Amino acid sequence: MFRKLWNALVRGLVVVLPIALTAWLLWWLGTTVESLLHQVIILFVPEEHYRPGMGIVAAVALLIAAGTLVNAFIVRRLFAAWERLMDRIPIVKSVYGAVRDFVQMLPASGERRELHRVVVVRFGGAAAIGFVTRDDAAELGIGPAGDGAVAVYFPMSYQIGGYTLLVPRARVEPLDLPIETAMRLVLTGGMSGAPPRH
Repeated sequence: MFRKLWNALVRGLVVVLPIALTAWLLWWLGTTVESLLHQVIILFVPEEHYRPGMGIVAAVALLIAAGTLVNAFIVRRLFAAWERLMDRIPIVKSVYGAVRDFVQMLPASGERRELHRVVVVRFGGAAAIGFVTRDDAAELGIGPAGDGAVAVYFPMSYQIGGYTLLVPRARVEPLDLPIETAMRLVLTGGMSGAPPRH
């Protein structure tokens, strides 16, 4: 009887915990942004005219402005200097680099940065799951055009970092998995895998 109750409790945690943690994270993020920007907004807007949600709207507007300004030459130079500074700080560079690597996989306006497909690359007797980011590595300015090299990104478990390797096309095997499923499998160290096929 105790065993059945324990199994039911564990199954309940498996179902409820991800939902609860996701909801809590979104709530925490929203309230934190609202609280931080509230102090800034009331410098320009009287307190009596402030409405809940204005902080989040301001955050979205700031993100859009940052995304627009990043194309300006002076902003690119400042951003490059900032990244060089972050890369010199021992612990910060690991956290900043991991977040930067993950965010750079998002599609950007006018430039394809999304992961193209899931592949397997074999190294001796082992195999690694990766994601093709460039079908022709020569687009990166490395190596001659048409040499058959493919840029493959190998994220590390729990998004501690990752590697991009230029792999001969002949060694890249396609893997019949959705990108989201494969990414979850890799980032959790194989503890969360692909659903069984029927």
